[in-house]
Amino acid sequence: MTKTFHPEKLDIKAFAKASGHLSGHDTLLKYARLAEEAHGLLHPDLHVNWQANAEMLSDGGNGHQPWLHLHVEATFPMLCQRCLGPVDVPLLVERSFRFVPDEATAEALDEEFEEDLLALEPDFDLHTLIEDELLMALPVVPRHDECPEPVPLASSDEDFEAANAEKPNPFAALASLRVEKPKNEGH
Repeated sequence: MTKTFHPEKLDIKAFAKASGHLSGHDTLLKYARLAEEAHGLLHPDLHVNWQANAEMLSDGGNGHQPWLHLHVEATFPMLCQRCLGPVDVPLLVERSFRFVPDEATAEALDEEFEEDLLALEPDFDLHTLIEDELLMALPVVPRHDECPEPVPLASSDEDFEAANAEKPNPFAALASLRVEKPKNEGH
């Protein structure tokens, strides 16, 4: 009998023992925290394509631990920080996670190992992990490779410069107070 695995309530250990594979093609609207980050730019044509594969690997001793290999691709709408227009940012996540018995173990071993450690949970939510990884993959400064409209590169505009030119220099009044010292001709 083949066991059916569900991404919302995934028994990671059983999934790894079965060398399980899950994949999905979800709308970005399914991920609430990602939708918030889109600031109203999200539309139903944007999707998250993901694959999750699991296996039991040796822990270096006599035991085996569950591993989850995650591959996620998505396009995410953001505002270009150069032209302030919308830009679709491609996101790619390829990560592997080793599962340990509990959160305390994960914290204790975190500094020792390069791989990402997660605590085994009875009903692991794979979609939450996918959303977390996509949120971390978002660029801090999104921008077009080449903006669709030319971006003015001036640091200020002409009106600003004209207004500054009309203002008197606040130190000009000090210059008039400066007293010239007479030159000593005798020395």
